[in-house]
Amino acid sequence: MSASSTASFDARGTRATRFAGGVTRASASARRLLTAIGAIVTPVVRLIWRGIGPVLNVVTGLGWLVVALGMLSLVLSLIFGWQEFMYLATVLLAAPLVSTLFLVGRSSFGVFIELNPRRVVVGDRAMGRMVVTNTGERALPPTRMELPVGRGLAEFQLPGMKAGEEHEELFAVPTHKRAVIVAGPAESVRGDQLGLLRRAQKWADPVDLFVHPRTVRLAPSAAGLVRDLEGQVSKKITNNDIAFHALRPYVPGDDRRYVHWRTSARIGQLMVRQFEETRRSQVTMIHASRSELYATEDEFELAISVTASIAAQIIRDGTQMNVVSESGMWRTQTVTSMMDASCRIEPSGREFSTLREFARERTRRLPAPSVVMIVGGSGMTIADFRSIQSLFGQDTSQVGFRVVHGSEPKISVVAGLTMITIGDLADLPPLIRGLGR
Repeated sequence: MSASSTASFDARGTRATRFAGGVTRASASARRLLTAIGAIVTPVVRLIWRGIGPVLNVVTGLGWLVVALGMLSLVLSLIFGWQEFMYLATVLLAAPLVSTLFLVGRSSFGVFIELNPRRVVVGDRAMGRMVVTNTGERALPPTRMELPVGRGLAEFQLPGMKAGEEHEELFAVPTHKRAVIVAGPAESVRGDQLGLLRRAQKWADPVDLFVHPRTVRLAPSAAGLVRDLEGQVSKKITNNDIAFHALRPYVPGDDRRYVHWRTSARIGQLMVRQFEETRRSQVTMIHASRSELYATEDEFELAISVTASIAAQIIRDGTQMNVVSESGMWRTQTVTSMMDASCRIEPSGREFSTLREFARERTRRLPAPSVVMIVGGSGMTIADFRSIQSLFGQDTSQVGFRVVHGSEPKISVVAGLTMITIGDLADLPPLIRGLGR
């Protein structure tokens, strides 16, 4: 390559580099400019929206549709000179303006929502009442009141009320499924009959109704495993406890209260007692709620009932326990708090890569258990139960409950893991009694 060609190539390369650098600097300047504009415009937009937002929010979806059709009709009339479209535009645009008259006025309600009872079992009847009081000094016109109840919406047409007057409405709450049903907050609604404009005002706080799962009563010591009144004896050797293990030679610093004087006198050497450490009974229940582990919704509900039935009896027995699922730890201070917690458990996704990882993560901060119970559905294999079993020591008793809706009940032992297959909640009490024998 000649020197002139090389110089020409270098010149073109220099121009290209300068051009690329200019583009980079220009784009950086543009980004800084847009950022600066955004920093100025955003607070202004928020301020404007804070002022006009409440006004625009009263327009319903149907109202916006009517306004859009009215504007379209107006444009077509101006372009083509069609009188019919001008008439249509006048009617459509006048309708929202006339509807604003229905929004005029202030409400002064005192609303009280009560559910009786607050806690029911699936299928039980639950009633609620809403008491509305005119707390103002002037009479109020008839008003529509809306009360969300779970996923439904109850609507009440309140009559005109004088100052201080009280009106009561009763409603039924569906309890066909385990859930936490929220009733409220109540909303008084002002608006036109066409539904173009709507102004709602919230009254009262929401109230929760707990629909507990079906459970069965079990015999005391339901686990069938926690028998030692003093606690579970472990294989760990300690210098003081209540479970005697053996004698060993005295070492300076040992407590003289544990010297076995008869043996010491016989062999001519101080001997002290050794003990096996005993632990207070501690139960951990692991409830797998991953949706893919259950064939049907009924099977998932049966697993919840099994867990709740066992946990309720263990709490009644006064044994310390914890219940965990993918969503976290259940509250187990009392039977009521545990049942309330069970109402919030829903089928979950794959939050953990494996069931073993889920069990390890949820139990690693808990006290070392003496009994572990694992509850899962028909999609949970024996290998899945065994993978969780391997997380705990050999001195921990472990039971797996495999819930298979409609199956025959049975008890088997697989490599130290007691497996219980249950197909109906009524089978649980005899299975637990069989476990204790």
